[in-house]
Amino acid sequence: MRAITVRDRGAGVGGLTLTDMPYPHAAENDVIVRVHAAGFTPGELDWPGTWSDRAGRDRTPSIPGHELSGAVVELGYGTTGLTVGQRVFGLTDWTRNGSLAEYTAVEARNLAPLAADIDHTVAAALPISGLTAWQGLFDHARLTTGQTVLIHGAAGGVGSIAVQLAREVGARVIGTGRADDRDVALGLGAQTFLDLDADGLQYVGEVDVVFDVIGGDILERSTELVRPGGTLVTIAMPPATQPKDGRAVFFVVEPDRARLTDLAQRVRAGRLNPIVGAVRPLSETASAFARHRRTPGKTIIQVADEQEAQHS
Repeated sequence: MRAITVRDRGAGVGGLTLTDMPYPHAAENDVIVRVHAAGFTPGELDWPGTWSDRAGRDRTPSIPGHELSGAVVELGYGTTGLTVGQRVFGLTDWTRNGSLAEYTAVEARNLAPLAADIDHTVAAALPISGLTAWQGLFDHARLTTGQTVLIHGAAGGVGSIAVQLAREVGARVIGTGRADDRDVALGLGAQTFLDLDADGLQYVGEVDVVFDVIGGDILERSTELVRPGGTLVTIAMPPATQPKDGRAVFFVVEPDRARLTDLAQRVRAGRLNPIVGAVRPLSETASAFARHRRTPGKTIIQVADEQEAQHS
């Protein structure tokens, strides 16, 4: 099968290569998915799990990408809850070969059924971004109606979904990003937008929740904006300081089939609109990694379309 692989940790994006790889093995409780569309996280080439398994053993050449939408083509021993031919979407394991391939092995529990009226490219934009936004806002920050939330990167894959979820619950949303992101963020429901290059954070005032996806200086300065009893959540890096009279939470997204199902239902009902910023073929994955920050929303790799997959 065709797949994107990495072998040299020091090569960065330039080390992403389209090559032939063996068809994956379905372990116990796995399914094999014919991948139609896949998502990636730009920083994953720096993750330890991209290069070694849970025991620390080298596993290169490895296949990156951890979001997918496709169809089940094979069930591993003992697998229940899914059927061959079923449309699914979800997450692949951090320390196993991922979704930037024609086929991949995934634990069945990390996948959710996908309705026929949701396009694979849209579904592939949901797993990491949708679960991260939900878990950050509600599981960790416990955002509620009437509170104010500052969402950094409000036009990005995670931020754009976080804006929509926060508005739906009745929170006041302040979004940040580059100047070109303003219309997107305001269109999604942010009441205020700050251009981080021009405005900085000096006009924000105190907020109940900060949702950070950037890290670095933005993360450190954001700790000063959390009002007493408030929460800063970040997926970028553990914060060096805690908010005064508040708390800071660094977290890594966790698979959740029930929540994926709920997010898909919101998409079907028109209550959630994942932004697919660009769709690229598998052969252009390296350039997609390099260019992702220039496009609002989530960049998706189209591995196969419905017709191609049915005849392969």
